[in-house]
Amino acid sequence: MTGKIDRRELKRQYLETKTRAGVYLIKNLENGYWLLAGSKNVAAAINRHCFEMKTGKNANRLMNEDWKTFGEAAFSCEVLDRVEYRDEDGFSVEDELASLVSLWREELALDETLNYLRKL
Repeated sequence: MTGKIDRRELKRQYLETKTRAGVYLIKNLENGYWLLAGSKNVAAAINRHCFEMKTGKNANRLMNEDWKTFGEAAFSCEVLDRVEYRDEDGFSVEDELASLVSLWREELALDETLNYLRKL
C-alpha cells in the first residue's frame, strides 16, 4: 500500500493520543485584564476562547467587550505549564491542574481586580 493513507490506522492513533493538560494565560495587553486557568486539553481551551471571542460568543462578557474594543492583537495567549502524567496510585490530572494554577497565580502575582473571572 505505498502512497495510500490507512485511515483506520490514523483514526486509531488519534484516539490513542493523550491530550495535553496544562495551565494557560490569556492577557489583554491594553488594559492588563487576564484569565489564568487550567484545562485537560490546554490547546483546545485556548482555541475555544479565541474562536468564541472572534464570534462574540464567549461566556465572559468582559472578554467579549474588550475583544470588540481592542481587537485580537491586544490579546496574548500562552501555555505556561503542562501536566506530566505519572503512572502512580492516586495521581489525578484535576488535582495536578489545580496545584499548577495555584502555583502560577502566586508566581505571576497578577492583580486580582483585573481578573476576567472576578465577581462583578
